[in-house]
Amino acid sequence: MKHRIVVLGAGYAGANAAGRLARRLRREDVEITLVNGDPEFVERVRMHQLASGQHLRPRPLRDLYADTGVQVRTARVTAVDVEGRTVDIDGGTLAYDTLVYALGSTIADHGVPGVAEHAHNVAGKQAALRLRARLSEVEPGGTVLIVGGGLTGIEAAAEIAEAHPDLEVAIAARGRVGGWLSDKAQRHLRRVLDRLGITVHDHTDITRVEPEGVVTGAGGRIRARVTVWTAGFTVHPIAAATALEVSGEGRIVVDAGMRSVSHPDVYAVGDAALAEGAGGKPLRMSCAAATPMAWLAADVIAARLTGREVPQTTIGYSVQCISLGRRDGIIQRVTADDQVTSTVITGRTAARIKEMICAGAAWTISHPTMMMPSRRRHLAVTGAAETGLLVRS
Repeated sequence: MKHRIVVLGAGYAGANAAGRLARRLRREDVEITLVNGDPEFVERVRMHQLASGQHLRPRPLRDLYADTGVQVRTARVTAVDVEGRTVDIDGGTLAYDTLVYALGSTIADHGVPGVAEHAHNVAGKQAALRLRARLSEVEPGGTVLIVGGGLTGIEAAAEIAEAHPDLEVAIAARGRVGGWLSDKAQRHLRRVLDRLGITVHDHTDITRVEPEGVVTGAGGRIRARVTVWTAGFTVHPIAAATALEVSGEGRIVVDAGMRSVSHPDVYAVGDAALAEGAGGKPLRMSCAAATPMAWLAADVIAARLTGREVPQTTIGYSVQCISLGRRDGIIQRVTADDQVTSTVITGRTAARIKEMICAGAAWTISHPTMMMPSRRRHLAVTGAAETGLLVRS
């Protein structure tokens, strides 16, 4: 009988894992099924572009995996039974011998009232399309407030301000917007935010979202026709409902080969996995981490199924890439354990590099045979919206 591999989720992690497994293993030996709720591969790192009104190239999963042997099932995952080795999906149940869990993440509201009812987000395609439609309805001069001063919030604010110059765009952060960046990067970020007319609310804690704005921790109000919530991510609760060992936030705890520490027939990659990176630090939720995690998991699975030597690698960071609209950006060099350095590229050059990285990240989905580098180097194809990574032997 063929060894049954089921991959849950077709984001950067799951899509790369499925394709790489198909090219590492023989069709006569394995059956690979990729389950995803959307029939297309969604470039999550471009959701701020989609929300701002841009059109993205459709990437149907069945076309991407044509002639690879990967079976694509368009369905929503409702439950996983790791003891019985089955997955419940809309309309049926799938049995597996090896499971690759890559269901990703969604926005975290941190218990703030009103987020679910009144805030938009850019965590997925449908959410970005809803925000896109809402922005088209706002009268000139209306305020769009981005809550969250991290990478997603900065990119969303800049993209919306550039695409909708008739709107007033503001961004609020509990700390300082972009405060983790180097001094040079922060100075450039402030110049761009000022050029785009974006109002910055630093050190502003949001305690409630209302239909016409937000309430701050100091008891004040920021009025807004549209509130966009980008203040962090959380994983889907499916894994925590199983017997898998998970962290306090519900991420599956894995070893150095992305294998569950409690169930050896389960691998987890991407945002759903709690994996150790360079310096012993957990890898952050990011599409940049997702691709090398997927490559590693696929190579480990293939090695174990074929009796080859199991690869030993450490994943670490290289750069953080931030788009500031279509013509500006920041490429911030970081150490392997994600500490910023003084090396920064800004402006149009950074924007071009960022675009190459985003395009490369999508390219790997249909070209998963690209080999992991064995020496420390930049991986342009894994930079995406969050961070660039390197992989070390």
